[in-house]
Amino acid sequence: MFIKSVIKLFKMANKFDFDYIIIGSGPAGTSAALALANLTRKRIAIVEAGEFGGSNVSSRDLPYSVGLKFSKLYNDAKNAGKFGISGMNLHFNFPTAVSYQEKTSAAASKKCQEELEKAKVTLLHGTANFLDANTIAVDKKQFTSARFIIATGARLAAKEITGIDSVEYFTPNNALKIRRLPKAVCVVGAGTTGCEIAQYFAELGVRTLLVERSGRILPREDEEVATAISDHFTKNLGITVLPSTRVVALEQDHISKRVVVNRGGQEKMTRVDTIVLATGSEPMVDLGLENARVKYKNSGIIVDKAFQTSAKNIFAIGDVIGGESSTSIASYQGSFLAASLVTKSKTPLNYAGFTRVISTHPEVAVVGYNEDDLLKRDRKYRKEIVRFADLPGVAACNDFSDGFVKILADKNAKLIGATIVAPNASLMIQELAMAIRHNLGLLEIASTPHGANSLNNAIVVAAKKLLRKK
Repeated sequence: MFIKSVIKLFKMANKFDFDYIIIGSGPAGTSAALALANLTRKRIAIVEAGEFGGSNVSSRDLPYSVGLKFSKLYNDAKNAGKFGISGMNLHFNFPTAVSYQEKTSAAASKKCQEELEKAKVTLLHGTANFLDANTIAVDKKQFTSARFIIATGARLAAKEITGIDSVEYFTPNNALKIRRLPKAVCVVGAGTTGCEIAQYFAELGVRTLLVERSGRILPREDEEVATAISDHFTKNLGITVLPSTRVVALEQDHISKRVVVNRGGQEKMTRVDTIVLATGSEPMVDLGLENARVKYKNSGIIVDKAFQTSAKNIFAIGDVIGGESSTSIASYQGSFLAASLVTKSKTPLNYAGFTRVISTHPEVAVVGYNEDDLLKRDRKYRKEIVRFADLPGVAACNDFSDGFVKILADKNAKLIGATIVAPNASLMIQELAMAIRHNLGLLEIASTPHGANSLNNAIVVAAKKLLRKK
């Protein structure tokens, strides 16, 4: 009798091909798969339609890091005359630079694949579609699983543009992979990615037009950020920045491409070699969710606080659920979900201290709330802005005066938000991220020693000024 019971339980446990199938191997999917593999001996598989590692390594984070470093190196060398360095004979081999970027991505993808294999995660290559709540088809094969984790990410959202289907254009996923440098480019959309792309081409000497339908570039950020980056683009890089401008049509003939825009109620046309659409993203939800009875809307798959969808055995994380988007948040969600599923922990999510970085030159880094966020929430706050131009010694030592440090605090002098525009803003913001994560106040920041001539000293100055106001 005992043996029969054991056999019955064994058969029930092996009812499905896998215990977990993760769809998507980007930061969210990979972190979930590896965490599950480390926490349990369950049978785990991960499905990927493209390169393992997802767009993070194949087309976005890593390629952008390499590409933007290349464009900055060239631009800095070209403008090093004030230091007595001549850049008159400076040149570069563009195909070689792009090839290096692609080799770096390929190596990172291979490393991701090896890490998953080492953790004994089964790799399934192909496009996944749900047949029911426990079955997916990966190309022509079917697999069953007790649970699924959807981490398919997002893709370009391009709407309301006439002629988009008849004109060749690039997207953020392949814009930096162009192997022949254009003479003129139009970047449509001046959010984070659009600004990074515009900067890349402009630093390499391409005539660049940046179009944004909102009243300013980087509309999600505070006005000071938009002004600083816009001024840098126009004065130092020669980018033509057109806010409050809507692209209404794209056209193409045998000579060039044409972009028709509406600005101030008037339509105008400009000719370019290359068009890049950076018009925002939308979640990738076309994987037969209806068959699995998973509810979703235009903003993404609907989940609860535990990332559970309307189907109790299916979960979703990362860009596919909408909301705040970043590699670090996606990775955090993957690890958090895996731990919750295995340990049954009820520990709440904690997004405090996660930063948002825009890899322009100078960089923009934001942590916590920005001023626009607080105004929308009708929340009281105090602020202080310290511009590097007002710290002559710091500006001279770092050869930079166009940025600033902005900190926001509540009535109890607790830090609730910060924005930095500086060459190494992504590093400078970390101490403020730690302060927000661990609920530290202005006094702790102001009393922490900093290098007198470092840009970080502006953080101390801002904290002390805000304390004096209190």
